[in-house]
Amino acid sequence: MRGQSYKSYGPFPDFAAFSRWLGERAALADPFSYAVIDRSDQALGIAALMEIRPAVGVIEVGNIVLSPALQRTPLATETQYLLARYVFERLGYRRYEWKCDALNAASRGAALRFGFTFEGIFRQHMIVKARNRDTAWYAMLDREWPARKHAFELWLAPGNFDAEGRQKVRLAELSGSKT
Repeated sequence: MRGQSYKSYGPFPDFAAFSRWLGERAALADPFSYAVIDRSDQALGIAALMEIRPAVGVIEVGNIVLSPALQRTPLATETQYLLARYVFERLGYRRYEWKCDALNAASRGAALRFGFTFEGIFRQHMIVKARNRDTAWYAMLDREWPARKHAFELWLAPGNFDAEGRQKVRLAELSGSKT
């Protein structure tokens, strides 16, 4: 719960503060938060669909909080796949966005790995924790989704993992990403 936080919330001083913040998420329609649950019904993270603009077919994924047990796992990648599939195939959106602090190298790398295209930096886009924040913008379009979906499905296939659960081919290689 501690450490570098590029978000407008956190880091949380303790579990009680995190729990209060998490409880507040349930009442919100935007962002609309989803729990990431593993096979044993353990909640390991959250991700939200936000900045929801149905009239123009645009939605953003964000407010992603992953426990250490979820980070860099197939379930974390599957979560992004399921959200993108839901956005394009169920909701019918034409544009899926990922925005992050331009200083957040991990988030920027994840966006590329998941098939989002870098679109630029919005300088001094907002003030977060009393400092100007430059925001890196990424997007995936509906016409790009079929190829991204195929890459996700190839990566998530059981045959892409060895007996110890290590990937054989990286998602970035399957999607043609530069990460």
